Amino acid sequence: MISLITPSKAQRKLTDNVRKRRLLMELTQEELAERSGVALPTLRKFEQKGLISLESFLKLLLVVGGLEEIIESTKPSKPLFNSIDDVLKDNNRSTRKRGHRK
Repeated sequence: MISLITPSKAQRKLTDNVRKRRLLMELTQEELAERSGVALPTLRKFEQKGLISLESFLKLLLVVGGLEEIIESTKPSKPLFNSIDDVLKDNNRSTRKRGHRK
């Protein structure tokens, strides 16, 4: 799958989203750090440079929301076929559909 977003852009977007959620909740950096258990300097570094450990990032999401969505978005998709026989059966089921001529 081709992505049109670079990792650095994704990092900035995630940082912005967490910061916006914090502000919508009317939390200061100090309050979010206290509630999440993430050190204040770590939170500041995250909001300024986007650098943070995965564990700390997840702790922040636990407070501001979005943890469940991250977990859901990283679930692997179910394969369409389990065997070559399933592929062949599927090809046989496909029928071409045409419009009616007048």
